[in-house]
Amino acid sequence: MKAMILAAGRGERMRPLTDEVPKPLLKVRGKPLIQWHVERLRAAGFDELVVNVSWLKEQLVDFLGDGSAFGVRIHISEEPPGALETAGGIVQALPLLGDRFLVVNGDVFTDFDFRSLRALPAGEDLAHLVLVANPEHHARGDFGLSAGRVVHEAPEQFTFTGIGSYSRSLFENLDRGARKLAPVLRAAMQANRVSGQLHDGEWSDVGTMQRLANLDT
Repeated sequence: MKAMILAAGRGERMRPLTDEVPKPLLKVRGKPLIQWHVERLRAAGFDELVVNVSWLKEQLVDFLGDGSAFGVRIHISEEPPGALETAGGIVQALPLLGDRFLVVNGDVFTDFDFRSLRALPAGEDLAHLVLVANPEHHARGDFGLSAGRVVHEAPEQFTFTGIGSYSRSLFENLDRGARKLAPVLRAAMQANRVSGQLHDGEWSDVGTMQRLANLDT
């Protein structure tokens, strides 16, 4: 099972830092965000990774190389300027991915154990999502969770971590081009084909300078 790290975004809210450095290369606790992911994925048994790139892509390609320095094999999926959004990036990278694959946002920091996703989604499910309790900056959340099923609306909402495992069939009939992930997931939820779990450990969306600084305090 392969894993994909989403690393193509511009990181507008992190400017001016991201004017010179791509967001996944910003350092947390002494290491670039993307390095934390690569190392944790390798520890979980994912030794073949796909990374999509666009903004300042040369820096990411130079840092990652072919992955051998990290004990993995890395494939690069290049995107045009402006990138393709999450679902569009996954569709673009499908030729490099298998029938089931894990995806993680390159701009989150977490201690989540990726090993729990190696056999998911299962059965007829198209996706399995990892959710967390809503942080202050996203109090309304994204999705509900009921008896292990992710639903669009529920009395209690949770925040999507940007970590999920997917079936290729969720994306293979979509046209190439820029496309957001949420509408694709909601359609699968309406068909009751999305499972999920809660993560109660460390997780942060490194979306502002303050959140980046908080991780080093």
